[in-house]
Amino acid sequence: MLFLRSLVFAIGMVLATTVWAFVCFLALPLPYRTRYYITSRWNVFIVWLAKVVCGIRYRVVGYENLPDQPVILLSKHQSAWETIFLFYIMPRPLVYVLKKELMYIPLFGWALALLRMIPIDRSNGKDAFAQVAKFGRMRLADGQWIIMFPEGTRTPVGSQGRYKGGGARLAVETNTPVVPIALNAGECWPRNSFIKKPGLITVSIGTPISPEGMNAVDLMAQVENWIESEMRVISPHAYAGEQRRATD
Repeated sequence: MLFLRSLVFAIGMVLATTVWAFVCFLALPLPYRTRYYITSRWNVFIVWLAKVVCGIRYRVVGYENLPDQPVILLSKHQSAWETIFLFYIMPRPLVYVLKKELMYIPLFGWALALLRMIPIDRSNGKDAFAQVAKFGRMRLADGQWIIMFPEGTRTPVGSQGRYKGGGARLAVETNTPVVPIALNAGECWPRNSFIKKPGLITVSIGTPISPEGMNAVDLMAQVENWIESEMRVISPHAYAGEQRRATD
């Protein structure tokens, strides 16, 4: 049954992506916020489709913590689900810092390239961050929000990747508050898995953290501590092994 539901979802996602890509191309002459809204309807549909077909529900905790000012969102990364969901649920247009290779994906990547994302070549090191800083300043000045996944890649449920400091460094250099986000999407939409599982995804949004008076290392440490602590609140079963080891 899970396979069949996942197959129906995958077919629906491919069809929706094909249609929306062409709609996005047609919307190119329109103002950016209008194009962004039109593009985000794909995200709304995919999240709805995952709910109806696969039984993937969600709840958002702490939405009221989002301020009415430029921020940098630093989120846990377990699944493709959050990249789709966060795109439309936030009150301001998001700018993703992403691998440039994503722009080459037929239809999906081409439509993505029409938006003001920040594609980077991770192998370039310092040059990659220089590009993030340059375009990040511009996007924040335009009223958009930057979103980054500090772990860099999707991590398995119950695990923790190495938090990289690029987002915190950008926040310090631009004096922009960061908003930490914890989520457990991987429990329903596992990374690198065709099978989608029914369940409830919790997205927990923390209070903004000002970078004033902090360096990038201290800021990222604070972000990491909040996210990982919150993960153990929203997914205690995934970290039960830690408790057993602590008592052994």
